[in-house]
Amino acid sequence: MKRLAAVVALLGLATMTACSSTDNKSAAGGGSAGGGLYTTIDGNKPGIDPSGPANPFNPKGNSFAGYNAMKLAWTKNHVTDPNQFYPGIAASWEIAPDNSSLTVHLQPNNKWSDGKPVTAEDVKLSIAIAYSQGNTAFSVQPGAAGAASDVQVVDEKTLKITQDMANPSVTFVRGIMDMPVVPAHVWSSVVPATIWDTIKAARGEGAAADKAREEITALGQKIIAFAPPKDVSAGPFVLQRVNPGEALLVKNKSFYNAANVGPDQVKLLNYTGNEQVWNYLIGGKLDSAPFVAVPADTMTRIKATAGNGVIKGFSPVALGLAFNQSKKPYDNVHVRKGLAYLIDREQTTKVASPEGGTPAVTTSGIHQKPAQEWLGSELSALEPYKHDVAKAEEEFKAAGLQKKDGKWALADGSPWTVQLRAPAGFSDWLAGAENIKSQLAESGVNAEVVTTADYPLYLEEIAAGKYDVGFWLIALGPAPYNIYARLYGASNGWTNIGGKVTHAAPGKSGNWMGGPEEIEVDGAKINPGELTAKLNTAPAEEQKAIIGQLAKAANQDLPVVQLWDYVNTQFINTNRFTGFPENESDLLRQPAGVWIQLGMVKKKQ
Repeated sequence: MKRLAAVVALLGLATMTACSSTDNKSAAGGGSAGGGLYTTIDGNKPGIDPSGPANPFNPKGNSFAGYNAMKLAWTKNHVTDPNQFYPGIAASWEIAPDNSSLTVHLQPNNKWSDGKPVTAEDVKLSIAIAYSQGNTAFSVQPGAAGAASDVQVVDEKTLKITQDMANPSVTFVRGIMDMPVVPAHVWSSVVPATIWDTIKAARGEGAAADKAREEITALGQKIIAFAPPKDVSAGPFVLQRVNPGEALLVKNKSFYNAANVGPDQVKLLNYTGNEQVWNYLIGGKLDSAPFVAVPADTMTRIKATAGNGVIKGFSPVALGLAFNQSKKPYDNVHVRKGLAYLIDREQTTKVASPEGGTPAVTTSGIHQKPAQEWLGSELSALEPYKHDVAKAEEEFKAAGLQKKDGKWALADGSPWTVQLRAPAGFSDWLAGAENIKSQLAESGVNAEVVTTADYPLYLEEIAAGKYDVGFWLIALGPAPYNIYARLYGASNGWTNIGGKVTHAAPGKSGNWMGGPEEIEVDGAKINPGELTAKLNTAPAEEQKAIIGQLAKAANQDLPVVQLWDYVNTQFINTNRFTGFPENESDLLRQPAGVWIQLGMVKKKQ
């Protein structure tokens, strides 16, 4: 997995409201011409495996979100509200005022690619499967936040899903909408008829509940391994063939909006790193491509190709340099502050992510754009940590560090080297690490860059506490709970089970950040993990006050140095198709298959 896929993968976490299927009329554009072959890549799947099944739950499966894999709805890229969506399998929906239930109305005329209608029973079976996959809205752990307590089929095209209000979550609706929907007439062969009895038993306590949870876990493995005899799709396309170089999908004539689907075929090209995507773009092979980190000189070459263009929008992700505070000298806040003052974020961003990022204005834990909405004038009151060598030296001296022959050493006089960890293949992270290394060296701090073989291994090792300093994606919005759980969640010792927050000691239960359990903010001690947990249930106005406290905590205590806020930079080529989203469109966080299924993309005449 490369940088591109890492951001996409991580993204992914009301008042009475409804969204009608007529909403896609406002999204449509680009004329009525259709036909042709649309070529792109799938940002979620670097490396196409021709032996992979047409299974959306299999990480190597040939099921591509927005194309032949469908969800109930597609999340809009709202700055602060996680409960706004575009239609998918669902045509419209109602969210209860207290977020206690979601009523879903399916597309009235949608069919699977084999001609069978898409029904509420398909969705109900998909929900049962979601329980086996550990979906946050469908957890069988007793007391889990935001879990569904009841699933009721109202009629063939309507379901009502109720939240367990003993421990509610503001992300309940999003967890449901983000669920893949599969055909019951295909998948019922792998799901036991007694699944709902097992799910009910698993929510309880005791030996019977333990056994039921074991059965659901075992079912989850069977689901992942299941290989349907053929692709049966409710999306705009259906898989026709796949080989090591590409997957070819053809139009699903049974799709509810097939008349407005522009391309007749979609080709998804294989890639294993950013460089291959750059070459595709330079060669003019792609009609569109999702975000990929691009250096300035390569961007110039991409833009020089006839028809190529760039569209940009908000991306609720930021990059932080995270500290393992159980390792010296990073347990001392003055050391962390000193490093924050030494790193010129503007320089690092210009070198590492000139097209895909903007320098962080400060460390708040939030991307700058939603931070302005949540914090208002409080944002400017935070310490900016602008590049200042003199302030860095003051902080290092306050930490007891020593400077010998122009080099900073630990308090006991032993050598100090900042080891910057990043996964191989992440071109922007590696470029940023090399730049930070050079900046630190100029100020007398020894540093080295150490790469890890791939991203999954990187996550495994950072979670095991093997790194002193490493890159860490933060600010994963729009839900405030998800944003601050990156700083004050399990990675920093806090877990929230059944509404009860507990804290593990550094090095225990996945706590690799090792931060303090309490932090002083405005003269009072706060527990940032407990405050973060409150964001999961608090109403919007209360959330705002909590976010203000957590932003100050992050700014004062610096569990990470926020380096840059990502910009969702995507690529299009208008030689063959038109009707792409505009700059700042909330559709830019969704794959091109969603643009196509909403009727936007049309063949150029």
